[in-house]
Amino acid sequence: MSSSHTPIKVGIVGGTGYTGVELLRLLSQHPNVKLTAITSRKESGVLVADMYPNLRGKVDLAFCTPEQANLTSCDVVFFATPHGVAMSQAKELLAANVKIIDLAADFRLQDTAVFEHWYKMPHACPDILADSVYGLPELNREAIAGAKVVGNPGCYPTTVLLGLAPLLKPNVLIDTKDIIADSKSGVSGAGRGASVGSLFSEVSDSFKAYGVSGHRHHPEIKAQLDLLANASVNLTFVPHLVPMVRGMLSTLYVKLLPGAQGVDLQALYEHFYANETFVDVMPAGSLPETRSVRASNQLRLALHRPPGHPDRLIVLAIQDNLVKGASGQAVQNMNLMFGLPEATGLSQVAILP
Repeated sequence: MSSSHTPIKVGIVGGTGYTGVELLRLLSQHPNVKLTAITSRKESGVLVADMYPNLRGKVDLAFCTPEQANLTSCDVVFFATPHGVAMSQAKELLAANVKIIDLAADFRLQDTAVFEHWYKMPHACPDILADSVYGLPELNREAIAGAKVVGNPGCYPTTVLLGLAPLLKPNVLIDTKDIIADSKSGVSGAGRGASVGSLFSEVSDSFKAYGVSGHRHHPEIKAQLDLLANASVNLTFVPHLVPMVRGMLSTLYVKLLPGAQGVDLQALYEHFYANETFVDVMPAGSLPETRSVRASNQLRLALHRPPGHPDRLIVLAIQDNLVKGASGQAVQNMNLMFGLPEATGLSQVAILP
C-alpha cells in the first residue's frame, strides 16, 4: 500500500501518443504519484511540455530512450506502446519487482493462439500472461488489487462489457447466441500516427463502418463475455468511425429470455452499479451524449425497451475512449494495485461544450 508520504514512482513507455499524453495529464494531477521517466526513441531529449503545451508547468520531464530511463527503479510502468512491446520487457521489470500496466493487447487475451492469430506475432511470455489480470475494475477489482501485470481493456470492450455485465452475472437473462454491439468511436482511437485514413479531409463530413469482417477487439469482448456468462456467446460486433476527436458510443441489442421479460431491468442495473464511482446508470429512456463524458473517467449507461418488442432490450453505453476507454482506466487499475482509493486523481468533471 502506498501513502502520500511515499509517492508511487511511475514510468511511461511510449509517451508521445494520445493515450500517453492522457496518462501524463492524469498522473501529473495525481497526489500519490511521482513521474520519473517517459520514453520515446524518436523524441529523446525533447521536453514533454514542448510537445504537449497543455502540460507546461505540470510536467518537467524530457523524453528519453528506454535505456536511459532506468525503468527497473520504478514502482509501476505503463506501456502506451504498440502491441508486442510490453511483453518483450515484462520479465526484466518483474524481476526488479516493478508492476506493469499494459494499454496494448499483450496481456488481454489469455489464449495465445487467438493472440497470435489477431496480432500476427508469437507471445513472448505465456507464463507471465497466465498470471496477468484483465483490468476492468468494476468486474475484476479483487484480482487487480493483487496483480503484478494488468492488461488494460480495449476501449470498445469496456463499453460492451460494462453495458452487458448485469445481464450475465450472476444470472444469465439474455439469449447469449444473439448479442449485437454497434459501436462508434472518435478518430483519436486510431492513434496519433500519421495515416491517410485519419486525415481531417478523409474523416470530416463522413461516417463509416470498418473491421466488419473481423476486428481485434471481437475476440477480447467474446472471451470476457464467455467468462461472465459461463458459456460460449455469439457476438456480432461492428465498429464505426465518427468525425469527432474523442468519444465512444456503443448501442447494444440483446434478446431477453422469457423469464427475464418481467424483470425491472432499470433497478437491476442501478443495484449492480450502485457503488461504482465511474459507472452512471441514467434514468430509463435517457439518451446519453458522448460530450457528457468528454475528458472524464465516467461511463454512462441507459436502457430502452422498444415498444412492441417485449423480448428486446437496447443498452446505450458512452465513454471518452481515451480516458475510461484507456488511460483513466489504467490509473484506476494503478490505484487498486497500490491500495489507494480507486478514484484518486480521477475526479475530473467532463468538459462542456
